[in-house]
Amino acid sequence: MSKKNKSLRQDDPQKEREAMFYEKPLPSRELILKIMADQGVPLSISKLNELLEIADDESEAFNKRIRAMERQGQIMRNRKDDFCISEKLNLIPGRIQGHADGFGFLIPDQGGDDIFLSSREMMQVLHNDRVMVQTIGQDRKGRPEGKVIEILERKNETLVGRVVQGQGVTIVAAEDKRINQDFLIPYHLDMGAKPGQIVVIEITAQPSFKSRPMGKVIQILGNYADSGMEIEIALRKHQLPYNFSEETVRIAESFSKKVSENNFKGRVDLRDLPLITIDGETARDFDDAVYAESVDKNWRLVVAIADVSFYVQPDNALDKEAFDRGNSVYFPRRVIPMLPEALSNGLCSLNPHVDRLCMICDMLIDQHGKVLSYKFYPSVMESKARMTYTDVSALLKETSPELTEKYKSIIPHIKNLESVYRILTKQRHIRGAIEFDSSETIMIFNDQGKIDRIEPVIRNEAHRLIEECMLAANVCAANFLIEQEHPALYRIHEGPTEERLENLQIFLAEFGFMLTGGDKPSIKDYAALIEKIKGRPDEHLLQTVLLRSMQQAVYSPDNIGHFGLAYEAYAHFTSPIRRYPDLLIHRAIKATLEKKKMPASNWHVLGQHCSMTERRADDATRDVSAWLKCYYMQDKIGEIYEGTVAGVTSFGLFVSIDDIYIEGLLHVTELGNDYFTYDKARHAMVGERSHVIYRLGDRLKVKLVRVDLELSKIDFSLESHQEVQKSSLKDRKPKNFFKEKVAHKKKAHPGKHKSGSKVSGSPRSKKRIRAK
Repeated sequence: MSKKNKSLRQDDPQKEREAMFYEKPLPSRELILKIMADQGVPLSISKLNELLEIADDESEAFNKRIRAMERQGQIMRNRKDDFCISEKLNLIPGRIQGHADGFGFLIPDQGGDDIFLSSREMMQVLHNDRVMVQTIGQDRKGRPEGKVIEILERKNETLVGRVVQGQGVTIVAAEDKRINQDFLIPYHLDMGAKPGQIVVIEITAQPSFKSRPMGKVIQILGNYADSGMEIEIALRKHQLPYNFSEETVRIAESFSKKVSENNFKGRVDLRDLPLITIDGETARDFDDAVYAESVDKNWRLVVAIADVSFYVQPDNALDKEAFDRGNSVYFPRRVIPMLPEALSNGLCSLNPHVDRLCMICDMLIDQHGKVLSYKFYPSVMESKARMTYTDVSALLKETSPELTEKYKSIIPHIKNLESVYRILTKQRHIRGAIEFDSSETIMIFNDQGKIDRIEPVIRNEAHRLIEECMLAANVCAANFLIEQEHPALYRIHEGPTEERLENLQIFLAEFGFMLTGGDKPSIKDYAALIEKIKGRPDEHLLQTVLLRSMQQAVYSPDNIGHFGLAYEAYAHFTSPIRRYPDLLIHRAIKATLEKKKMPASNWHVLGQHCSMTERRADDATRDVSAWLKCYYMQDKIGEIYEGTVAGVTSFGLFVSIDDIYIEGLLHVTELGNDYFTYDKARHAMVGERSHVIYRLGDRLKVKLVRVDLELSKIDFSLESHQEVQKSSLKDRKPKNFFKEKVAHKKKAHPGKHKSGSKVSGSPRSKKRIRAK
């Protein structure tokens, strides 16, 4: 290797990172891009090998890196098969996001504005494909518009769809409406599927400008309305792993069904400690057990968590399967677990009256709810009782003599836990953390597997008790890893963005309120405002808007704290049976206790993956719930309901129906014979001529007019508006603080906000729609 090129390799800015992954470090992506930029011309693979003096035994690994950079869109080949830097060609790599109406968007890898793709451009790609796009101007709405230059990666190999035609050539429409193209299936490859049936197809020809996509049927799932079909569709539509490999099951079932005393070495024996589990009636996997006792005017709180990391070792089939799933997915009547049943409901579950391996967070808490000290250690335990939230709540309220008699030996410990919960709640209020009223529901099914009724989930004191115990343990886990300077995945939650904050202030001004804290409000500012609005008729409305102003919590190795919970550091430690991030935290804590470091990992990639699997599970469960609710409503066409406006969009209002907790759309064309302006900041639709205002929280009477099972949509027509407001929003005078804020922005950015939109009155999003 020449001295010049040797120094190139040695001066690699990411040399240390590469050394963590490779015994003989390769040139990093950063170095490759720098050398290509320095050369200033497209380079062949042989020229790159020469410049970097890639040895023969490095060639295969180096070629893999180059191919990976191609897939990521960092570089691309030209017609001469030379490599170019994508940025030099003004090409933007990203992921396709399709739309049911045929157009789509590029979601750039590096962030920034989404790029609009016309229906014509979308003819050659499918939702989730990775492509390179070149911007070609703006569409009629002023959005950047692009042209697909190169397809980097086809992400769809199979899909679930419905047979819509079966004569001559079978046609399958994807269940994921973001895939707009229909698939042609040759008659000899359709397995005899009939129109209306749900099938899984393998894509044999991807779409292009010249031809439609083609496929072959590889599985017939059944008819659309079959019991459980909604879950089968969701699993495949969202590409959720749902079958464990033989190797994964073999590893899970290879452990003895009883915990062996050989595994007690190095563990603290807590089998005599009266730890108990408290969960829902239908729970089968018990992650956590708790115990509390008074110690010298303070409280000792012991949180025992299943030691999943003992059984799931890094990089084996069991671990890889858990990583792919990321979390358990809870559908109505069915669970897709992260771990096989032998572990999730067996060895790892803290079932009563059996020995279980666990990790302990042992805390000392003062009378003000502050954690004075804590320690982590591996242990062996025995749960003394499997309690439910309902039973613990009844015991705390002393409403059931039968339960009091049944659990008389455990009641003193439950009372201790209640005392700890009370002081932790006090500290929660001191921190300023808030608890929004949730509106979760549970579906009750009949013998045919269809919804019989929908009921609200009532959170009682036992729910809150366990929640506070888990929060305390999670904070200790985060702080411990920070103190030990060990990498970790934190659960982070950022405050509101500038745009969301501004829209929130506009909305609050309508009610005579403002959120204190200026441009950087704290959660205490939110809590203070929530205290002010308590007891008002519009309390739920204001809480909803406050909640929607916040961002989504994600996993990241960069600790920026948890805004909503008012913690400087927070990690997930308490549910390793059902969440992969918790498993990673356990491994990190164990490594630290053993004076070791976990094997090198790309924690940013881990965080992104775990955040993605969480969103994927949410999307899938939302789809299933929406379909089941549509099925429940399909025989109720023409019935009149009362409800509340739960969402306002440019195309209408989403109305939540009282008592049955189902939402449907009241389209803008149903609002009256007027032009309606969508006021995003004020969550309202405003009639230009009539000055009628429909906004979040309004009470409406609506009629059910249509249920679309295929699209999982419910449509209403308007019967009456109980809170019609005749005054125009323009006549409502906001507080002076908002006028001053807008005036200040006009002065600092004449004619424009930072986002580039012109200042005209308030910076709200408007859409003018004619309703007939």
